Amino acid sequence: MKASMVKALLVPLMLVALAGCSRDEDGAGPAERFGKALDEASSKVTNSVQDELARVDDAVAEAHDKVKDATEEASRGLDRATEEVGKSVERAGEKIQEKADEIEKDD
Repeated sequence: MKASMVKALLVPLMLVALAGCSRDEDGAGPAERFGKALDEASSKVTNSVQDELARVDDAVAEAHDKVKDATEEASRGLDRATEEVGKSVERAGEKIQEKADEIEKDD
């Protein structure tokens, strides 16, 4: 009796196993379908990472340009400030010279 029950259970179990191993319309078995799904998932992840890296590259390039622009503007500001300080020193020197001339005349 046990043998007949085992046979009775074994047949449906084998049918389920064979159904699980069945091929799809393209003739691909379960391992091939799994491999294909894994390849597709890997491709999506790769594309996503590449897209994010491209965005990061763009952001870095934009930041570089902004830093370059800011540096150039700061340099121009320093040039203007240096010129103004030079003019102020020149005016102060002229005033000192005028006072020295006045003092020399008074003596």
